[in-house]
Amino acid sequence: MQSTLSVGVVQQAAWPDKAKSLAASEEGIRDAVQQGAQLVLLQELHATHYFCQYEDPALFDLAEPLDGPTGQRLADLARELDIVLVGSLFERRAPGLYHNTAVVYDGAKGRVGHYRKMHIPDDPGFYEKFYFTPGDYHAERSEGFTPIDTSLGRLGLLVCWDQWYPEAARLMALAGADVLLYPTAIGWDPNDDPAEQARQQDAWTIIQRAHGVANGLPVIVANRAGFEADPSGVGAGIEFWGGSFICGPQGELLAKADQTPQQLVVEIDMARSENTRRIWPYLRDRRIDAYGELTRRFRD
Repeated sequence: MQSTLSVGVVQQAAWPDKAKSLAASEEGIRDAVQQGAQLVLLQELHATHYFCQYEDPALFDLAEPLDGPTGQRLADLARELDIVLVGSLFERRAPGLYHNTAVVYDGAKGRVGHYRKMHIPDDPGFYEKFYFTPGDYHAERSEGFTPIDTSLGRLGLLVCWDQWYPEAARLMALAGADVLLYPTAIGWDPNDDPAEQARQQDAWTIIQRAHGVANGLPVIVANRAGFEADPSGVGAGIEFWGGSFICGPQGELLAKADQTPQQLVVEIDMARSENTRRIWPYLRDRRIDAYGELTRRFRD
């Protein structure tokens, strides 16, 4: 792992038109690289609109295999720009089997790994269980909460709803992740009042910064921006709040976006993770002998 790492986040609007959405992704990637980014993170489902606001079997036509047109375009960009690029796919794994998948491309090496979202929400406006199967977990095959090795380090890659679960971040840290990355798609219900909207966004930011603190790792978060109507007309739509950010291993904010499409580029001092863990040795002091009941749904 190199001592410093220049990371970029692309925060963009997205549309049902893949060509338009991917053009915005590419423009953001190129801008971040021009600013010096070696590692670029795109938001969740950046190639399309957030289609999970309602249930429609026809929308499965948006899905692609890992090596489909979107994946090839991202791989080509990573190769041309000689970067590590983290993209997002609505993956068609097999007939009737689909995933929300983050994919990692490492320059000329091409695709070096992928992570299939493990926690799948099912809430008004976020009907993801209709579309996505959770990722597999096989400890012996290193599937599930396992970092992805790249030329820039080990990426602890998680997706959106995964961000609320400290267990996921901890397992990535315990497997040797050098950094935690969260591509996400979250926003406000326009019917919520400003105070409730502020509480929700603050909670979202705090929980991810806390994962950095609890594990002594930098955290990189890419969220989408802009209003997307509910095409079914049932819901009020979602105002994606942006707010992408990069923080250090003590949760300190290094850069934070507003609600508009933009790029963040920051140089992270990677040596600080080691130094932070020496003075805050949470991994040393964990009572692993006393945590067995964490595998229960609830302690009745």
